[in-house]
Amino acid sequence: MADSKMKDISIGIIGGTGGMGRIFADLFRREGYICLVSGRKRGPDITTMAEQCQVIIVSVPIGITAEVIEQVGPLMKKDALLMDLTSLKTEPIKAMLQSSPAEVIGLHPLFGPGVASIAGYTICICPARGERWIAWVRGIFTKHGAILIETTPERHDELMSLVQALNHLNSITMGMVLSAWGVDLAELRRFATPMFNTKLAIIKEVFTNNPRLYAEIITLSPHIGRIIELYGRALSELETLTKERDAEAFTALMEKRSLWRA
Repeated sequence: MADSKMKDISIGIIGGTGGMGRIFADLFRREGYICLVSGRKRGPDITTMAEQCQVIIVSVPIGITAEVIEQVGPLMKKDALLMDLTSLKTEPIKAMLQSSPAEVIGLHPLFGPGVASIAGYTICICPARGERWIAWVRGIFTKHGAILIETTPERHDELMSLVQALNHLNSITMGMVLSAWGVDLAELRRFATPMFNTKLAIIKEVFTNNPRLYAEIITLSPHIGRIIELYGRALSELETLTKERDAEAFTALMEKRSLWRA
């Protein structure tokens, strides 16, 4: 796309009043683009956005992403661009390709809504249809210092099942054990090591800051079945060795399974 036409682009963010949507709306506005945002209770409707914007970004909870895509997708033109910011990529991209004639790029910012800038943070990009817009997408994020990773939606979801689903599942499991134990949190903190305090902060984040988000990341992951199977198998092996009080075999198992084997 010619540079002279860049600033004529209007961008619409569905869910742009949320944390992640606001980050990208602010970024585009700083670049001089017209950016329309909509939330649950305010902003232009989907039809208006599709009529006025050449670029539409869907930034809504994972569980309703496909539904929103299916509403806006058919309203877009072939030379437009449809993107999403969801932490899963296979199903949203499939929905975009099936429902819209527009070019399609899946995005996953690998950071939370609390960052002041995208500089130094990673954005995963899954180009799915068309070549008209991809250079523009790369250019604007690179200009603002983001680190870009391009991959397929399938590979993205496989790796995110470990980076996110397994990671959050582990935090939730630890939180559930602490809750079932009935320990007093204030007393526990008095005995905590720095590493344990870090883990407690993560567990608190998962349980108190939008737990629905973490629940959807885990339950909607296409690989969660295998993760649960392997997690259960690992616990079963460790249970056997702890019942036998066999520290030597426990150590040997850790060394055998370590990703950091010498």
